[in-house]
Amino acid sequence: MKTDELITLLARDAAPVDRGVLPRRLSALALAGAAAALVIMVPWIGFRPDLPDAFADPTFWMKAIYTVGLGAAGFLLAERLSRPGANGRLGWTIAAACAAAIAALAAAQLMTMPSEQMPAAIMGGSWDSCPLLIFVLALPGLAAILWTMRRFAPTRTALAGAAAGLLAGGVSATVYGLHCDENTAPFVAVWYSVGVALTVAAGAIAGSRVLRW
Repeated sequence: MKTDELITLLARDAAPVDRGVLPRRLSALALAGAAAALVIMVPWIGFRPDLPDAFADPTFWMKAIYTVGLGAAGFLLAERLSRPGANGRLGWTIAAACAAAIAALAAAQLMTMPSEQMPAAIMGGSWDSCPLLIFVLALPGLAAILWTMRRFAPTRTALAGAAAGLLAGGVSATVYGLHCDENTAPFVAVWYSVGVALTVAAGAIAGSRVLRW
């Protein structure tokens, strides 16, 4: 059989590719990851006791906007980097904008407070547990996202895994915000970011192995 005949035969029954499959699956997995994080968090560390009042506090929404923004950037990156040859420029731009915004807000807060209050604003009362909790809560979502991304032939496996980690970490950090009562931008900029960065690093390491094909 000639090459042209083989190509024609293979293409004869080819169905159109539904480009919406991956975004729908990632959206479902993000929701599932949030649900899994809640299932782990509630009996383990619970909600913050003042949660109803926290909804009226701008600092609560400051944290949520930052973490949701990271998750959205991770979603866009995972969706693009799961495909061979695709770039994730928009996702990187959103991630950089979120990081720049929280850093600017943290710097502004530090410049307007007395120097003796700065350590407490940065360290809070849970600096030693916050990143680890975000990381642990992100693991079920990260595993599910990586498993799904395997089916879409990513070529840059470490970057694709890092994107999965950013998505899972952003979702986890948003859920963790329902427990955490730290309310300063410097704390969020440092320790929430460290928690998400741990998940990104884990995703990159796992992705370089799990997503290889």
